[in-house]
This record gives sequence, C-alpha cells and structure tokens, in this order.
Amino acid sequence: MSTNPVGQESWNEFSASFHGDLLRPGADTYESARKVWNGMIDRRPAAIARCKTVSDVQDALEFARENGVPVAVRGGGHNAAGLGVCDAGLVIDLSAMHDVVVDPVKRTARAGGGATWADFDRATAAHGLATTGGAVSTTGIAGLTLGGGLGWLMRSYGLACDNMIGAEVVAADGNVLRASPTENADLFWGLRGGGGNFGVVTTFEFELHAVSTVFGGMLLYPLARARDVLRMYRDVTRSAPDALTVFAAMMHSPDGLPVVALVICYNGSPEAGERAIKGFREFEKPIVDALGPMPYAALQTMLDAGFPSGLQVHWRSEFVTSIPDELIEAAVSAFEEVPSPLSAILIEQLGAAVSRVPRAGTAFDQRDSDYNLVIISRWSPHP
Repeated sequence: MSTNPVGQESWNEFSASFHGDLLRPGADTYESARKVWNGMIDRRPAAIARCKTVSDVQDALEFARENGVPVAVRGGGHNAAGLGVCDAGLVIDLSAMHDVVVDPVKRTARAGGGATWADFDRATAAHGLATTGGAVSTTGIAGLTLGGGLGWLMRSYGLACDNMIGAEVVAADGNVLRASPTENADLFWGLRGGGGNFGVVTTFEFELHAVSTVFGGMLLYPLARARDVLRMYRDVTRSAPDALTVFAAMMHSPDGLPVVALVICYNGSPEAGERAIKGFREFEKPIVDALGPMPYAALQTMLDAGFPSGLQVHWRSEFVTSIPDELIEAAVSAFEEVPSPLSAILIEQLGAAVSRVPRAGTAFDQRDSDYNLVIISRWSPHP
C-alpha cells in the first residue's frame, strides 16, 4: 500500500460521511485515544476511526484502501508491542464494539472485537459459565485469542483460540466473511493463533463451560528461596492434574519486597484443589498464603493492579519443553540484578488440554511446549 499524503479535504469528506467518531489531531479526546497500554509506544495516527458497526469498519477500510493510508487495528488496546496504533495512518478502533451476548442453553457467547476479558467474564459469570481468557481482565479478547490465548482454564479446556467456534471478519477488500469449521475453514484455521493479519475481526464466538467458583490465589516466598521454589514448582507441575494451572513469578510485592510467587487456579472444589497442591503445602510455609475458593471472575482480576496502563514495557517470551536447573539458575541470577522493581520473570504452565489439540489443527503450533517463559522489563516514565 502506498503512503501518499491525504489532503485535509479528503479527511473532511470522510469525517462527514463516517457514522462512527473520527478523531483527528487537535480533537479533545485525540491524545487519550492514541495512547495504548504500553507507555513506550508513542505514535501519532493521522486519524482514529472509532467504529460502532461493521459498516463503519468497512467504510474505514475503503477510505484507507482508496487513499493509500496505512492501517492499524485496535481491539481492547492491551497489546504490549503497540500494534494497535500507527504513525500517520488510520487506526480502526473497535473499543465501542464490546457487547457480549451469552446463550446459556447452547453455552456459547458472541463478543464484539473491542471487548475486554472483563466485559466477557462479567457477562458469562452471570450464567455460571466461562472460557479460557488470559490472566489480566483488562486484556482485549481479540489480541489474546488471535495469538493463541493462554489463561487459567487452558489446561482444562484448551487455549482461548481452541474455544473459538466462529468469527465475523471484514477482509481487506471490505467483504464480510464468516469463519468457522465449515465456512472459510482456512481463514478459521489462521485466526486460531495466527495473529491479526487476516482482516478485522468484528465478532468472536466462543464455546463456554460450567465454571463459577475455583480454588485459587497466591503463595509468596522470599526471593532468597527462589531456586528451591522453582525446582519444587517444576516437580509438582510435572504430574499436575488437568484442572490445575500454576504460574510462577519472580517479582516485587506492593511494598517493594522481592518475592517468588505461585499463582494457582484449580478448576474444581477446594478439597480436590488442596490434594492437587499437596506438593506445595509440603515444601515450607510461605510468607503469604492467599489461597481459597473464589469466583473465577475474581481470579481474573487478581493481577490487574500489577499491570497498569502507561508503564514503559519491553516484553519477550519463549516456549520451553522443560525447566532445567540451568534455566532456573540463569533466571534467578538475572532477576537478583534487575534494576526496576516493576520488572518480572514469569513461567506459565501449559500441557494437558493444550497439548491434546493436534499441532496442525490450528495456527498455534506450540502444542508440545510445557511452559512459557516470559521476561517483562518495566519501568516508570516518571522518575
């Protein structure tokens, strides 16, 4: 696509005909609208098209296509890489398209491309239902699902993309396509973990599961015990039941104490959950024990405060098939020298239902990985 400058008259004509809200530089809400979750990303689009309908998305794409304007698509706006905003282009902002409609009989949900997991969980929890949906509720459903979608329920029910049963997509040529196992099956395959380059997904459809209360929370240990805690974590998770998902994290507590945390979700009763984490209980008493029965939606929001918008973030991850002692030593040694208390190193447990989906069945191909190692470098833009 060419990037020839678009004259003011063309923008004015588009603004007059566009049924959504078109924000240009100088508008009262432009500065806040161009910002994304990662404060490191500082881009100034030529315009932000806040779409309210599928027709708005089509009109925005048509204008960009006819005028050679670069396009970025913004869903929930929580993409660490900042792909939801561009310089000198048109941002197609779906944040107003966030409705979630639940069919409790069929156990399915339709969600707009701008919905967050908070929107989704609020709607499904009212019916005692849920699906795999990340670990921070401010995350958008679109970016997480299109990239695969790790979350607390993935060992029980697979990734978010495994629970997607259909989608409505506006293609680059403006046509609206239905993607499902029986309609545009190749597109459906790509949407399930292949990223966001197949079109603008305006509606997602998910399979839901009976989930209301889980046994979950957090155990905290001093960072000095990190090597032993991570070896214990490795040993326990090797034989964990499908219902148990545990993330390990080296981080700083809200009062600045360096700690290693085990964040736990057991998709079942507290009694069965206690049996599943017996190896953790036999290790040693943690400095904080915040485990207990809780609504699944509450577990989804537990880490929200630790992932606020506006911090400078450099985020990298690598899927691994094991956690050897050498990896533990390297990770702990690195974290002991971390300059910012806002940074973290995280290990996410996969396997179980995630690994039972055929590798060629979706575009997400890390089915043989047992863990995801996540390195989160963060610092405040203000001293």
